[in-house]
Amino acid sequence: MTVRVKRTFEFDAPGERVWEFIADPAKRAGAISVVDRFDVSDDGRHATWYLELPIPLVRSTVTVETEDIEVDEPTHVKFVGKSRVMRVTGEHTIEEHDGGSRLVNEFTVDGRLPGVEAFFERNLDRELDNLETELRREFEATA
Repeated sequence: MTVRVKRTFEFDAPGERVWEFIADPAKRAGAISVVDRFDVSDDGRHATWYLELPIPLVRSTVTVETEDIEVDEPTHVKFVGKSRVMRVTGEHTIEEHDGGSRLVNEFTVDGRLPGVEAFFERNLDRELDNLETELRREFEATA
């Protein structure tokens, strides 16, 4: 089973501010609750996420190697993450909207072990809530 989620956020902030956050692999990873820690490569297009998944068959930290595979600055970034337990694809598109901006987020998770897809099916909306919260915090902090 594959889990797919699409969510849209609207902000008063201009698209350039949204881009500063969403194009940064460290900020994206930092917004995800199951990412225990992460490393970002010097090229800024690769990151390693270390996930702590509360799934019975996953008793150790899961390493997910991510890569930004499409970057169309300042409106679009798509990344793919691969590990022994899952493959994740995330896509973020920024649109101008009513003097502010709209961020369209699309995620697909393909689990390779029992329980992975069920976990993300239950929790992917909450993870996107976390992303939105972090974006709004960022805008408030730099206002």
